[in-house]
Amino acid sequence: MSAESARTIALPGGEEIAALGQGTWYLGEDPARREQEIAALRLGVDLGMTVVDTAEMYGDGAAEELVGEALRGRREEVFLVSKVLPGHADRKGTVAACEGSLRRLRTERLDLYLLHWRGRWPLEETLAGFTDLMEAEKIRYWGVNEPLGVLLGVMPWNFPLYQVVRFAGPNLVLGNTILLKHASSCPQSALALEQLFTDAGVPTGVYTNLFVRGRDVGKIIDDSRVQGASLTGSERAGVSLGESAGRNVKRSVLELGGSDPFVVLDDHNLERTVYAAFLGRMGNTGQCCVAAKRFIALADVYDAFVTGLRDRMSEVQPGDPVDPATTLGPLSSEAAADLLMEQVRDAVDKGATVVLGGGRPDLPGAFVEPTLLTDVTPDMRAYREELFGPVATVYRVADEDEAVALANTSPYGLGGAVFAAEPERARGVADRLEAGMVWINHPTASRPELPFGGIKRSGYGRELGDVGIVEFANRKLVRYVDADAPIEEVLG
Repeated sequence: MSAESARTIALPGGEEIAALGQGTWYLGEDPARREQEIAALRLGVDLGMTVVDTAEMYGDGAAEELVGEALRGRREEVFLVSKVLPGHADRKGTVAACEGSLRRLRTERLDLYLLHWRGRWPLEETLAGFTDLMEAEKIRYWGVNEPLGVLLGVMPWNFPLYQVVRFAGPNLVLGNTILLKHASSCPQSALALEQLFTDAGVPTGVYTNLFVRGRDVGKIIDDSRVQGASLTGSERAGVSLGESAGRNVKRSVLELGGSDPFVVLDDHNLERTVYAAFLGRMGNTGQCCVAAKRFIALADVYDAFVTGLRDRMSEVQPGDPVDPATTLGPLSSEAAADLLMEQVRDAVDKGATVVLGGGRPDLPGAFVEPTLLTDVTPDMRAYREELFGPVATVYRVADEDEAVALANTSPYGLGGAVFAAEPERARGVADRLEAGMVWINHPTASRPELPFGGIKRSGYGRELGDVGIVEFANRKLVRYVDADAPIEEVLG
């Protein structure tokens, strides 16, 4: 984003702050500026109030097509900026090194969501109306999905581009406009996405990036013009946002933590099952809400499964993320690594067996060794808490009933996976798992055409698919009665 695009906004009292693009507000940390910061937030909300003028224009996915075209023309610059640290001594070298690792994300995810979203469901039914529900002689019923207006999105750092797109995409298709508060640790991703909208010619206010502190999110939700909020992040943040939304009687969607079970019922194609477990646990260095974290194996396959998973995890090579030989990067921060090690040490101190790892490698950065724990018991933190990193726990169970009971002891209920040769057997276990999503013979994942979300402490509501697009829609019922028809009894 060029310096020429910067402008200033006058705040109450005559002071000014810098604003970039479509409303990126750089707010100070000085408590004395609190009222001025609130004023800046209000200005940001004002930018989002073009929904009345733009909903009809962009309700058919035109905004996504404009942004998608801009993405296709500048994809290298846009995707690489999210990974390159400011002030890096070898910026060009880092960009080149990152290119290969980002190729899959480019080709399989962002193009799909930004450019082709509108083809993932029947818009003529989902957006124009869900067809006549009943037609009698002089009475008709039909429904219409209408946008609610301005929505706030609070998005996480672990998938800084994809998470934003899957929230913004369907809501812009519907006709809502977006205020986006990204995680404080990935401002470059926030700026890159906003710049795409600017370069595509999308009117100011359709997508507005806000650099605000987490504790100020409630002020935005309190504004009567904001109609709903969606958060992907920690349980603590979700509780706070949900409380604010509930107090204001506004819709919200929460996608929070997870401690997904991965249930192994037999030894059919065990090498494939072990590989699936490895990918499900180690993807994104284990920093994924829907990652497999608790592996539950029946007794007759337990030993072979533990051995196979240990061997797979031991092959991982930690190191510099820009080194092609590296297969395990650091965690997001030292605080994250410290928390994970506290959970591991707590388990070991209380009797858990360390099959692999259990420490931190002698490398600069927030690295944690790939760790495999067994003999984990309910008194350990690792039994009930989410392990957000390359740490797996494996449990031995006698039968399917014990597997289901153990899987359902978690306070979370995001996803789960069941592996078995017999479809009916796998389906029987899947149907009993307390989770928002269960995949059979594949690690839990997300796809644009499938609803995504959880239950229990993992949150509520759904993203993606034909379900996700109407989370922030007014599903209006319209009933037509002929002007000469008799009046029916009125019940409320």
